[in-house]
Amino acid sequence: MNDAGWFDSGTTKVRPDWIDYNGHMNVGYYLVAFDIATEEVCVHLGVGEAYRRANDASIFVLEAHVTYDREVIEGAPLAFRSRIVDRDAKRFHLIHHMYHAEDGFLAATNELMCMHMDLTTKRSAPLPDQAAARLDTLFEAHQAAGELDGVGRKIGIRRKT
Repeated sequence: MNDAGWFDSGTTKVRPDWIDYNGHMNVGYYLVAFDIATEEVCVHLGVGEAYRRANDASIFVLEAHVTYDREVIEGAPLAFRSRIVDRDAKRFHLIHHMYHAEDGFLAATNELMCMHMDLTTKRSAPLPDQAAARLDTLFEAHQAAGELDGVGRKIGIRRKT
């Protein structure tokens, strides 16, 4: 696992109910697992569940992309690393990498576009100052680590010419 420009964003284990009939983690549960990492980032920024309850505001995911790089099986320990790709006053573009915590291989990636929402008006709103400052700190550190391959790629069948 490359540490440069990444934020440690949680750990978990592949649960028995996440396993499909192929004997590995079902595609739907990758998003469940990645949500653990997303919540860790939100808590670090100060906009996690406690913030939502106190301020009637929250972070919504607008778009998500997942790659499945290598299968994981029941009981596999997972570790997440996250990076802020971009940000503005209301949104942040985030990527997570899921690793097998013991063997170190990249199992999957999850790229997200997140938006801060005022739940009373059901409209987007600027991030609170403290969250924006923490986001800026992460973003600057992640940008200093250099560009990241695979961010923003589109899905499609590649044809040989």
